[in-house]
Amino acid sequence: MCEFCTKHGDGKIWYKNAANYANDLLSDVRRRMYIKDFLSSAFSDGFQTLGRLETIFRKKGRLPEAVKTALINKTREEHFGQVLPIEEIGDLVKKALTVVRMPCACRWNTGKKEVRCCYAVSYGPDAWYKDINMDYFGKTPDEGLESISPDNAIQQMEEMEEHGAVHTIWTMMTPFIGAICNCSPDECLAMRTLSRVHVETMERSEYVGIADGELCNGCGLCYEACHFNAIDSVSGNGRSFVRIDPYRCFGCGLCRRVCSTGAISLVLR
Repeated sequence: MCEFCTKHGDGKIWYKNAANYANDLLSDVRRRMYIKDFLSSAFSDGFQTLGRLETIFRKKGRLPEAVKTALINKTREEHFGQVLPIEEIGDLVKKALTVVRMPCACRWNTGKKEVRCCYAVSYGPDAWYKDINMDYFGKTPDEGLESISPDNAIQQMEEMEEHGAVHTIWTMMTPFIGAICNCSPDECLAMRTLSRVHVETMERSEYVGIADGELCNGCGLCYEACHFNAIDSVSGNGRSFVRIDPYRCFGCGLCRRVCSTGAISLVLR
């Protein structure tokens, strides 16, 4: 289990702990204030911070450990995510009382594109997203939050996965879980932070991909689908087959989806 499980899981995987969705967490005034302004504080400020860190990284080839630690600790306290395979996402969405689809703040920040691939989920009558400031997208408070059924939300996320989206859950001041995103490597703040300055502001999945060399036909589709550089090719017995590095793998399941021979599966990490 990840560090979040030992701290917030109450003996289980942390995002399966009902207390982390409980409405009583919304009574925290600090959380309410954070939710109201989190689009600007988490995304506008976050992309500005990433730009500064990229400049340092290009000049020095690395970031000072103190800077990396401070960034990780801040995100862990406020808005931290974890990759989940689609089965786990489906379980969480099915239990939600309400689901709304909203524009992606990352895509809006990078290109002013309204791409609705983020989902706010609420498990009680007091929906956390009613306090969100939609001015970020140039909308009024009652615009931009599209109510949909859990089944429709899951179907939409499955379709996004077919186009290479990585499913993630996110806290609104840890440990309260309120959002599910479907991330693009070129536009997602967390995935850009990982690829460009090598800082992990989202947790790996509780699952990891494994490849069966006997079933693999060496087609390379999984290598192409992986956003985390976790797959390479090895040779043996006169043939080539893939190998998945468990330390690089985030357990998103994209490689499994494109594998036509059933050579790739996800197992608990």
